[in-house]
Amino acid sequence: MVKQVAIIGAGVSGLTSIKGCLEEGLEPTCFERSDDIGGLWKFTTTVCSVTKRQDFTTTGQWDVVTETEGKRDTAVFDAIMICTGHYLNPHLPLESFPGINKFQGQILHSQEYRSPEGFQGKRVIVIGLGNTGGDIAVELSRVAEKVFLSTRSGAWVDSRLSDHGYPSHMIQTTRFLHLVARSLPSAIMNWMGKRRTSKWFNHKNYGLSIPKGRQQRRVANDELPSYILCGAVTVKINVKEFTETSAIFEDGTVENIDVVFFATGYTYSFPFLEEPMEKFCKNKIFIYKYIFPSNLEKATLALIGHVGLQGSIIVGTELQARLAARVFKGLCKIPPSNKMMAEATKKEQLIRRGVIKDPTQVKQNYITYLDDLATCMGVKPNILLLFFKDPRLAKEVFFGPCTSYQYRLMGPGKWDGARKAIMTQWDRTLKPLQTRVIPDYPEPTSISHWLKVWGAPILFVAVLLTYKSSLHLQLTRLTEVGERISTYLANTMRK
Repeated sequence: MVKQVAIIGAGVSGLTSIKGCLEEGLEPTCFERSDDIGGLWKFTTTVCSVTKRQDFTTTGQWDVVTETEGKRDTAVFDAIMICTGHYLNPHLPLESFPGINKFQGQILHSQEYRSPEGFQGKRVIVIGLGNTGGDIAVELSRVAEKVFLSTRSGAWVDSRLSDHGYPSHMIQTTRFLHLVARSLPSAIMNWMGKRRTSKWFNHKNYGLSIPKGRQQRRVANDELPSYILCGAVTVKINVKEFTETSAIFEDGTVENIDVVFFATGYTYSFPFLEEPMEKFCKNKIFIYKYIFPSNLEKATLALIGHVGLQGSIIVGTELQARLAARVFKGLCKIPPSNKMMAEATKKEQLIRRGVIKDPTQVKQNYITYLDDLATCMGVKPNILLLFFKDPRLAKEVFFGPCTSYQYRLMGPGKWDGARKAIMTQWDRTLKPLQTRVIPDYPEPTSISHWLKVWGAPILFVAVLLTYKSSLHLQLTRLTEVGERISTYLANTMRK
């Protein structure tokens, strides 16, 4: 019986994992190597190793070795939740840039960036156009002499604001739009996305458009287009090589550089796991639901927050933690190890043969993934049932943003306050913005108001007049024809 759970990492995933364990009556202990988060945690504690016990096949237990202020300790846990996230090991592809070793300026990874202070008057190049690269380029351009943003493939830049200024991620992550997207071919959806984004600004004019055949990438940045427009940020092609003081680009241009920022992402790392377990966990194809390694006889190890989502990762980690806790406790079942391994191996072979695309290389569809986890636990909202029982709530669940409250309406972990939270979520979203109270003065009657009131009667009269005018014209023409026939007959009789 699982009782003691070790949680590695006290970030967003760790916090939700603690909550998920406590809800199921488990006893979590969270290890965090830094000292800026608290709770039922062990501060400044580094997890050195996590290994199976000798009787793992029967108990599923783990030995966890930790170090605190130079002192090592070993404890036994019934289950492990790894919550170290995506951003542990920076990816520095120095081998892809000839001459970088002789560059005399600063070489930094985006993980090291804290603020633009210290870069005043510098000539900086940011390599990599993602959310991080775009944000750093914009911030540095406010103090640096010049900022170059180097991108190999470009990106579609989206605003964080949707129509009428609402947060775009709340407007776009609705069940209604999800249903529409699933009903249309991906080519049409991509075309609609490009057209919507291009209405904001022409990406080709700004050097940001994606070459044909390259993978579509989207970046959220409201300021980047403006900073490119005013010359504060200059978009450049990929760097061909570096010299001691400059960067030579693939188009042949050369720019003097003082600082290089690599916004090139991160690599997965589980340094506390022994081989081959670490290597196995890095291969997401073999991670069931992106949570459970398929090769374990006992499902007592869970990866929380190691999935890329097209929406809020916080909602995803909460559902992952809830499912993991219930699997640990035996309340939810997952397939046996041999079946999961067989399915993963078959999928890997199909990917290598090019029959299917590797799903682990792209972010998972937000609602599809969440509903998949929720179905395993029996907490997916029944929209049809809600429409009969509570139409107002059903409307908000279907047409409103898919927030975590939806997965607290029914089933295990049901929360009595979920309905109210859903019905008032827009109030809480807008509350921080409404810092200036504006009286509700009666607005002057608009043209649209008069059109609504008199539009139908005016249209009816216009149609009636048109009909009468047409009828009168037809009668006139008939009269003229009749007169011509009478004249013809009279002339004929005279002859």
